Amino acid sequence: MPTMPERIPADGDPTASIPDIDADMVALSFVDNAGITRVKSVPAARFAHAARFGVGVSPCFETAAFDDLMTMGRYLGGPDGDLRLIPDLGALTDLACQPGWAWAPAEKYTQDGGKFAACQRGYAARQVAAARAEGLRLSMSFETEWALGDAGEPGFVPAFDGPAYGMVRLGSLGAYARELVATVQRQGMSVDQFHPEYAVAQVELSIAPNDPVAAADDAVLLRHTIRQVSADFGWRATLAPCIDPDGAGSGAHLHFSLHSEGGPLFAGGPEPYGMHTTGAAFLAGVLRELPALVAVGAGNPASFLRLRPSRWAGIWQCWGRETREAALRFVTGIRGTEHWAANAEVKCFDATGNPYLIVGSVIAAGLAGVAENLTLPPEITGDPATSGPDRDIARLPSDPDEAARRLAESTVLAAAMGPELHDALLTVRRAEAERYREATALELVELTRWRF
Repeated sequence: MPTMPERIPADGDPTASIPDIDADMVALSFVDNAGITRVKSVPAARFAHAARFGVGVSPCFETAAFDDLMTMGRYLGGPDGDLRLIPDLGALTDLACQPGWAWAPAEKYTQDGGKFAACQRGYAARQVAAARAEGLRLSMSFETEWALGDAGEPGFVPAFDGPAYGMVRLGSLGAYARELVATVQRQGMSVDQFHPEYAVAQVELSIAPNDPVAAADDAVLLRHTIRQVSADFGWRATLAPCIDPDGAGSGAHLHFSLHSEGGPLFAGGPEPYGMHTTGAAFLAGVLRELPALVAVGAGNPASFLRLRPSRWAGIWQCWGRETREAALRFVTGIRGTEHWAANAEVKCFDATGNPYLIVGSVIAAGLAGVAENLTLPPEITGDPATSGPDRDIARLPSDPDEAARRLAESTVLAAAMGPELHDALLTVRRAEAERYREATALELVELTRWRF
């Protein structure tokens, strides 16, 4: 995993390890609590200075909503203060999608050199460290779905047509897919698959699993790459959760596997489908916290246009093997591959969620399940929406107010995040819910279409 110092170095020369880059400018990014990727940039000649002393950024963005309006939390918000963005040199990447530029994810430090308590990437790294302290290692990856519109047209005009998953669609996308995959790979990511998806003008790309913090970095870089390559083809990419309130939306499903020193914990064990007891307890912890996790990974008001029954969006607080209506889907892989293929998927997330908060919170939820020796309830099959009233399966929050309330009630996530980060995220979710409580579905689509 890329690592950062606990404090900005007071002496020495941390820039001695800066990789060679072929760029004139370097972008330093962070993702705020509304899921917006923010950026500061420096000339390449200035990057060594930035790597040592950081680049200033206002902490007001900790409580900025997705529409850029600021609000005040209990601990953060307002015009006061400053932070330092310190780039992770181990993740520095030349941008093949934007020639002349390089990129590095950054962590936030205070002006006295200590780590900022509400840094989202730092939170993810803390949860990875907590898992390792328990002898556990996770691999994670986001599925990325987006829709392509004609950049020359107002609103959203689909860039292509054809049946879901169809060769007709691929015929329109062949050159685009080749260029996108090649660009992604030149930036150090390994592509597992690309395909046209179900919704209007929708496609999907999956990359190989990585350490959780690096997986969140991959999501940030991939989304930027998608936008840039799409623009080169005269298209505009949107990763927003909904472009058509009457149709399926775009998600950002999280896949993860769990390992100990003895090997994989989702295969070769005595629990259902080969899970080990620790693996099952980890999933039970994630399952318990799913209502609060919605506010982390899909708490934008527009997210709930996607979180509808019978759309494979994962709106039900349940689990099942290869059950795509369940929020927690267990994947065994084909026979003979379980030891490396078995993983779990959280389906309710979308690209409005900060990927660092998502990976950190899923780990925190799972670790709580392990600590409390939780057990999984029976799995479900089929679609709970059409199964009749005899099955008592809870629906996840159906609006941003309920999601924020469940996050406020989660002692597990409050303890993991710490008071500053937990309150800042709640502040953002509550402000967005209040501001757009009376907005129509079409208004929410318009508001978010090109923000993500």
